[in-house]
Amino acid sequence: MAPPGLLVAGASFLAFRGLHWGLRRLPTLESAARDRWQWRNLCVSLAHSLLSGTGALLGLSLYPQMAADPIHGHPRWALVLVAVSVGYFLADGADLLWNRTLGKTWDLLCHHLVVVSCFSTAVLSDHYVGFAMVSLLLELNSACLHLRKLLLLSRQAPSLAFSVTSWASLATLAIFRLVPLGWMSLWLFRQHHQVPLALVTLGGIGLVTVGVLSIILGIRILVNDVLKSRPHPPSPGHEKTRGTRTCRDDGPVTRDSSTLSLKD
Repeated sequence: MAPPGLLVAGASFLAFRGLHWGLRRLPTLESAARDRWQWRNLCVSLAHSLLSGTGALLGLSLYPQMAADPIHGHPRWALVLVAVSVGYFLADGADLLWNRTLGKTWDLLCHHLVVVSCFSTAVLSDHYVGFAMVSLLLELNSACLHLRKLLLLSRQAPSLAFSVTSWASLATLAIFRLVPLGWMSLWLFRQHHQVPLALVTLGGIGLVTVGVLSIILGIRILVNDVLKSRPHPPSPGHEKTRGTRTCRDDGPVTRDSSTLSLKD
């Protein structure tokens, strides 16, 4: 008989694939019609980020033992949440492989492979679930990043909603991405003698990679959404043209320089 965690992961995979299928039957905003697949993919990712990120925050608040003892201290429902995330990342990987070329998605697929490997270890061994729950806090920042990309895709930049989302992305990046990454790195360094070398290596590489990308991501959002969006006085000798837009508002940045593929 398959372990319960695997059954939950399988059911989650089917549920998220079903959500992809269901969104295909719904109308897409006219402004986002130029890339319907990306719109659907971001909507599904946003749903997962809200579910897992909120669940992790509530879980760690109600059961702080998971942070005190990330290896053994966890309730059964925490294992279920981690298993649900395994199913999501598998479903998203399948969606990427089906709709995009490998050359455009290799970075996301590598990220998903590392996450699935780490989370599957927790699900199958019934250990390190608390560590996985802390890592799911990153999804609170991912929710803001997905919403930001949806606003870009639907041509809602610049707007008040986009400005609020950009600042929320920066705030949650610091609080719910960099802080948990720092805590996990410090815990792994201090407790490396309790963790198998293979897991220390895998976790260390993953934490360093995501940490560096997160810092770059924050800098790019700050530059593109905050600094470049400030009005500049016209230079002498240059006529101010009506309707000129920053590069962030045009189509190319929708996929773009400031979004880095961080779907944790």
